[in-house]
Amino acid sequence: MKKEEIKTLYDSPYVKFYDIQYQEGAHYYCASRRDEGRMLATASTQDYWNLMADAVSCVVVIRVKGEEPKLLLNWEFRYPTNQYLLSVPAGLIDEEDWEKPDALRITAIRELREETGLEVGESDEVKVINPCVFSTPGLTDEGNALMYISINRDEMPALSHRGAEGSEKFEGFRLVSLAEAKDYLRTGRDEHGVYYPLYTWAALMYFVAGEMIYS
Repeated sequence: MKKEEIKTLYDSPYVKFYDIQYQEGAHYYCASRRDEGRMLATASTQDYWNLMADAVSCVVVIRVKGEEPKLLLNWEFRYPTNQYLLSVPAGLIDEEDWEKPDALRITAIRELREETGLEVGESDEVKVINPCVFSTPGLTDEGNALMYISINRDEMPALSHRGAEGSEKFEGFRLVSLAEAKDYLRTGRDEHGVYYPLYTWAALMYFVAGEMIYS
């Protein structure tokens, strides 16, 4: 698709809205994190091979010596749903990190610190599960990298939302056991009857599958 076939309808630092004319007189509307020059609608095949995600979503497992591993989730207020949703630590990749080879790791560690107060130490593990997945490609070209963080401690570390920034609103943490993760997957809702995000489902699946395979 040619760049001249895309028109910017709305532009802000965190979200843009575009009119994509995919054929004469036919329009498709797209929300995006990207400036017009980085739109995926104009990307080449080579661009896709080298694609950097817009954000990271983290599967965080806390492993305390002698205790059952727990999946760390939090209750984050999401304005479009007007609800606190059971969510994973997540956040956008800063522009200054886009060209860095370890941008995903940098972002995951930063978001973990801001949203949970946890600092990654030498005994911990941070790895990429998937460098880019699309959650709603019929609406947005936003891509998320799925990251895994294992926090390995002798004692349960302190958790805090004090690093939250801007519009971020949290209401506590949820340490999820393997049995509880299976219950969430069976019901498709949290204990308040509220549906959770796709990335929470992915974290639950990864946690359950991993613990069943390696336990």
